[in-house]
This record gives sequence, C-alpha cells and structure tokens, in this order.
Amino acid sequence: MITEMTNYDQEIKDMTVTKSLRLLRDGFKNELADCVYADERMTELLHELVSDFVDANIPIVDEDNRIELAMMMMETLNIVAR
Repeated sequence: MITEMTNYDQEIKDMTVTKSLRLLRDGFKNELADCVYADERMTELLHELVSDFVDANIPIVDEDNRIELAMMMMETLNIVAR
C-alpha cells in the first residue's frame, strides 16, 4: 500500500513538473523565436543553407543571379513558435 502511494505521489510530482515546464515553454517560445531570428549567427546559417539549397536544386548558371535568388528566398523565411 505504501509503495502504491509513493508511486502515485511520484506520478503527481512528475505531472506537475511537466505541466510547469510546458507553461514555461509556452510563456517564452515567442521570445525565443524573436531572439533566434535576430541573432546574426542565424542569419549566416540561413544564408549558407539557402545558398546550398539553391546550388543543389535550382540550375542557375550565373552566380550573381544565384546569389540574388538565395537572398530573395531567404527573405521569405521567418522563425515562428508554434
């Protein structure tokens, strides 16, 4: 009986911690998205990833046009919390 109570108490504690963590997540997710989006490192990473995508998937020979397309595609991206 005591073991059942201990297990039940632990389950309640775990559920409470999980709920608290979810509340924190929900309260800070938009701020995190804004912070990540504003970070220069993210801009550099997105630029590199989008450029790699364009190079691998869109056959544009002219380098200036490839760079311009990559920049245009990058402008369409946004980081949002869901």
